[in-house]
Amino acid sequence: MRTLTSFRARALIVASATVLAACGLGPAHASASPRIKDIVDVENVRSNQLVGYGLVVGLPGTGDRIRNTPFTEESIQAMLERMGVNIRGTQMRTQNVAAVSVTATMPPFARAGSKIDVQVSAMGDATSLQGGTLLVSSLRALDGEIYAVAQGPLAVSGFKAQGAAASVTRGVSTSGRIAGGAIIEREVPFALKSATSLKLALKNPDFTTAQRIANAINGHVPGAAEVLDPATVEISPRGLGGSVVDLVARIENLAVEVDQPARIVINEASGTVVMGADVKVSPVAIAQGGLTISVSETPVASQPGPFSDGETVVLPRTRIDVDDGSGRSLAMLNGGASLRSLVSGLNSLGVSPRDLITILQALRSAGALQADIEVQ
Repeated sequence: MRTLTSFRARALIVASATVLAACGLGPAHASASPRIKDIVDVENVRSNQLVGYGLVVGLPGTGDRIRNTPFTEESIQAMLERMGVNIRGTQMRTQNVAAVSVTATMPPFARAGSKIDVQVSAMGDATSLQGGTLLVSSLRALDGEIYAVAQGPLAVSGFKAQGAAASVTRGVSTSGRIAGGAIIEREVPFALKSATSLKLALKNPDFTTAQRIANAINGHVPGAAEVLDPATVEISPRGLGGSVVDLVARIENLAVEVDQPARIVINEASGTVVMGADVKVSPVAIAQGGLTISVSETPVASQPGPFSDGETVVLPRTRIDVDDGSGRSLAMLNGGASLRSLVSGLNSLGVSPRDLITILQALRSAGALQADIEVQ
């Protein structure tokens, strides 16, 4: 039976083929090759994760309940003691303070005095951080050193409102962001200019792509690149003058055609299937038993005659419809069929997303699908 799910599956397959072709992954269209800077990472040019702990104040009664979160109470006491206020032994009842975790990403080559964004998330039972201000908090890396200090008012996109019998929630109100809320205090030591060589790490390791990168670099700067393995290309000026910084600036915009293995990515939760352009299928016949059984109940009330002693009786009425999809259950694929042929063949069956996933896995098990299947 042609259900809505079947039409959605067909639209998904057609859309996937259209998008792949538009992106240069299909055989029908060609697009510009990506640049080297877009497909590799430069050695040691990376971000660093920072994390810290702090207090958000100024909340309108939506903060932590002190009795339920003792670490919030201890943090408030320690902060006030550093400011010369001793409240040890007193019972606090405030709900205007929340203990939070503060995280940030320190970009490569960040210099002291520059600012970065921070993410603030509640750690206790605070219901909202809306309107709060983060007090000065230190951000540390895994080496235990302080690299940044954060402080400022939070921007919270979510909200929550409730009444006696109903409530509404949009987004997450227990997490917020401070744009430019952290100042870099310590730099990550790395002298790129003094390096004699660098390694380019491919984001998607591949022998062919690595060799093409090396050929492109050597064609522009002879003798500057060497392939170490499918994931690494080493570059060096090698007596050509200048530093590796100059060399990277000269080669990062070179275009390289990226090669990729034949792969099919399946997300069973959402029924999404993405197929690469190099997927090939051997001669095969696909049969899809689209059996659909529909059972409906329409009970009928039987009324007794006038002035009789009879009783009203509900009589069952059951209807069963069976559709085995006859006439549309077999598709033939010729040898070496490409992505477009595979899509057309599966579309002719009107398969649902679940059936599509099952068919692809069965083709792989039968050895008729020359591609790797990755199930997410």
